Amino acid sequence: MTHTLWEGRRALAGFAAGTALVGALYAGFYPQVADGAMGQAVQGFSPAMREALRMEDLGSAAGYLGSSVFGIIVPLVAVIWGVATGARAIAGEEEAGHLDLLLAHPVSRTRVLLDRFAALAAGAALIAATVWVAMLAVRPGADLGDIGVAEFAAQCLALALLVVVFGTLTLAIGAATGSRGAALGGGAAAVALAYVIQALAGQVGAGALRHLSPFHHYIGGEPLRHGFQWDGLATLTGTALVLLAVAVVTFDRRDLAT
Repeated sequence: MTHTLWEGRRALAGFAAGTALVGALYAGFYPQVADGAMGQAVQGFSPAMREALRMEDLGSAAGYLGSSVFGIIVPLVAVIWGVATGARAIAGEEEAGHLDLLLAHPVSRTRVLLDRFAALAAGAALIAATVWVAMLAVRPGADLGDIGVAEFAAQCLALALLVVVFGTLTLAIGAATGSRGAALGGGAAAVALAYVIQALAGQVGAGALRHLSPFHHYIGGEPLRHGFQWDGLATLTGTALVLLAVAVVTFDRRDLAT
């Protein structure tokens, strides 16, 4: 696990810093949004578009951050790291010809996969913690005092679990196929589909489908307003564990490419 983290330290540090900086930058725009100029512009959007983009309440700090920062920008940037890491964890090493050499040592496939998963989870936690610190840093100057420290922590915990879910899905595809391209493509497609379901299911009269999207469990309960949403966090955790079990079983039974 530590070796995996060390090998990916530059990418992880870059994504953690970049995600936090982008989030802090957009959070800093809240005073201008609260003045009403952007709110008036948004009124020109259709009600369906405002609902899809979570723009119904840009006048409040939680509404603005839930729409722009934590609704689109931060999760998508963080998930990119998760998908890339999941694709590299097994399939990338296999295609590079390193995995069979590693498994020639007295270490089981399950141990290797679980350690790669642990590295993914640790990296996701680091990214989320960095975002949390950045939000607290800009909170006074950006008039975000209506959102408490615990509410920011709740949203960032959900962010970490969202990254773990999509990263584990990508890892599972790579473990089952041995193809880094298939893992990247499948992970990216799942992210796009999940986001579309969360944003548009209500517009086509299929709001119940939102419960199939990890994005719904990530932000649908509005942690920035209501704090820790344990049902959503439990769903994300359970999803990641099921995907991990699938990855373990398929990887253990498959012949490796050499």
